[in-house]
Amino acid sequence: MMVWDMSELGTQVSDSTPRERLIGLIRQILGPPAASRPLPIDARLSELGMSSIKMVNLMLAIEVEFKLTIPQAEITPENFESIVSVEQLVRRLRASSGGG
Repeated sequence: MMVWDMSELGTQVSDSTPRERLIGLIRQILGPPAASRPLPIDARLSELGMSSIKMVNLMLAIEVEFKLTIPQAEITPENFESIVSVEQLVRRLRASSGGG
């Protein structure tokens, strides 16, 4: 089982756009070979190799990286279907929290 080291977050992609930061998190969580292949932003994360354990790690990583809390009601298959859907969720949560 993969253990996610939260101290590693935000150190590599802090000056990037939110999408680049999100893709960086997804690449880290998916691990090789995802780190070296293109990740279509509309591809299903499950088809890219995102398991349920990795999905939990992604949710935790997003909360740390973007300094927000994902409400239980927002943890839905639709919100975590693709990079685009996760990006929309992050934008919505940041806007509602005043984080831009």
